[in-house]
Amino acid sequence: MIFAHPHYLWLLLLIVPLAGWYIYRLRRSDPSLTVSTVAPLSRLPQSWKVWLRHAMFLLDIAALATLVVILARPQTHDRWAESETEGTDIVIALDVSTSMMTPDMSPNRFEAAKEVACQFIAGRDYDNIGVVIFAGESFTLVPMTTDHSVLVNYIQEVKMGMLQDLTAIGDGIATSINRIKNGKAKSKSIILITDGTNNAGIVEPLTAAEIAKQHGIKIYTIGIGSDGRQSFPIGFDPYGRPIMSSVDTAIDENTLKKIADVTGGTFYRATDTGTLGKIFDEIDRLEKTQMDVKSFSHTEDDYLPWAWLFLALVTVALIVRLTILREIP
Repeated sequence: MIFAHPHYLWLLLLIVPLAGWYIYRLRRSDPSLTVSTVAPLSRLPQSWKVWLRHAMFLLDIAALATLVVILARPQTHDRWAESETEGTDIVIALDVSTSMMTPDMSPNRFEAAKEVACQFIAGRDYDNIGVVIFAGESFTLVPMTTDHSVLVNYIQEVKMGMLQDLTAIGDGIATSINRIKNGKAKSKSIILITDGTNNAGIVEPLTAAEIAKQHGIKIYTIGIGSDGRQSFPIGFDPYGRPIMSSVDTAIDENTLKKIADVTGGTFYRATDTGTLGKIFDEIDRLEKTQMDVKSFSHTEDDYLPWAWLFLALVTVALIVRLTILREIP
């Protein structure tokens, strides 16, 4: 523990003259009576209230000492700590096209992907992570950061319809590359989550993969959902609820596999929430790099326990003086 104003602790020296003054006053205030002998009185028991009066003085001294400590502002100590840990640079590229609302996963592909992504981020204590969303266009939702609570909050707030519909996988990869390419970590990776086929955007997916390879970035592609005829959202009603229609859906596994192969990553297929969670667990084990981390603990005031102690001492002293040791003028 340190003190913001340690010079106030010199006030504790006031306890010495206060103790001397108490002893002096105690001797001077005793009443006197001239008698021939006090022998008969020596056998009388001394009241416990006499000792209680002395205890009250000690209580006052303790309250004074506590007040001085509060004035000195006790604080927790700042310090730097160095440790070796595992970390990397990661961008999560999430497809937010309307097909992600297909309810073949619980409650649908979109919400399942968001939930598992948040769990993945929560387990990466020292990683520098960013989030990109894409549909018919791509957008950086959160730049690279180690503040994982911000990442989780933003992912949870992502809503369908934030971007123009369709699926621009190549643009999503290109935006992710721009976010991660200048990172300092030795290991850089993009986790691409989509359920469709590239049908929009400016950059071709395989061209984006070649660019990622040049920057030493691995891309892990996850095809989410089942092929076949699915209940598919084709729009939204005036209240924002999806209008569902039964259509055939298919994931371009061939392109996703090539993207992963070109960059040295891996393609995964997730047809249910449990499988999706296992995929993220596997990626969590693969993408880690040893790195030195410096952590800083900041200063915080720690006077509250002393304040409560001071309040308790003053309250006890007041109650005793107004009840047990009450004096009648």
